[in-house]
Amino acid sequence: MSFEKKHWLRTALQIKGSVLLQVLPRSLFCGGFALLITIAFVKGQPVSLPALASLIPNIVLGLLLVFRTNTAYDRFWEGRKAWGKLVNDTRNLARQIWVAVAEVTEGDRAGKIEALYLLVAFSVAVKSHLRQEPLGSEIEVVISLDRVARLKGIQNPPLRVAFWIADYLQLQYQRDRVKIHQLTEMQRLLDGLVDSLGACERILKTPMPIAYAIHLKQLILLYCLSLPFQMVESLGWWTPPVVVLISFTLFGIEAIGIEIENPFGRDPNDLPLDAICETMLKNIQDLTELRPSNHPQDLPLIAAYEEQQNGGYS
Repeated sequence: MSFEKKHWLRTALQIKGSVLLQVLPRSLFCGGFALLITIAFVKGQPVSLPALASLIPNIVLGLLLVFRTNTAYDRFWEGRKAWGKLVNDTRNLARQIWVAVAEVTEGDRAGKIEALYLLVAFSVAVKSHLRQEPLGSEIEVVISLDRVARLKGIQNPPLRVAFWIADYLQLQYQRDRVKIHQLTEMQRLLDGLVDSLGACERILKTPMPIAYAIHLKQLILLYCLSLPFQMVESLGWWTPPVVVLISFTLFGIEAIGIEIENPFGRDPNDLPLDAICETMLKNIQDLTELRPSNHPQDLPLIAAYEEQQNGGYS
């Protein structure tokens, strides 16, 4: 059972991860404006204008807000799918490297381990690249300091890491450690990693059109400021709190869309990229503890087994 189901009331009252602090000042501003209109109405000023209810039709504003939220969630979900594909391709490529690349010497095993950790480095580099942050100490755990130094200062570090992985695979083919069909499959998975990077960059570098964002904000503000004129005659002193509540709802829906349209940051509503990268590191560490059947220590046993299966004839 999820935390949200078990602790419904605690989730409803939770501030961290909500947009409460973002939209509360705007809502209170509209409530303050409503208070001024209410005071003017009580003093006999002709401020009641129920006709303003048709200024901005509710259905128009609702459709605009729904479109804004759905568009933002599509970006969030596309980012999650891209990272899900990146995780799957990483696991598949790591498994194929670990099992398919033959270990003729002990040095081959060290090279495989280095290549597997390059896959983790790719994910960490993608995360930093999407957050537009410099590479931190996290990547120094999985690759050498010399390679870390070569990554710093370049425009797209994940592509450099992908080049190192491709170079390793090509070298193993030239050394006859993998067959051509194995190389083709591993290169396909590596292409999938780069495709995931491109999908995330497309989300990051395609912001919501500014004209749409400006128009929606203007409509919400006009609607909220027109509410006191519509309600003051029927609600009286209840007008300010009602306006605050309605404004909070509308501003909150818009703020949620802004919050999730770029899912690669460090906010509570963003994708848990740190946890994803940590999980991939643990997966690689678990994989390197296994010993493939082409390990140098197992080759004599494999040869003896094949000889036995062939009736003692080589």
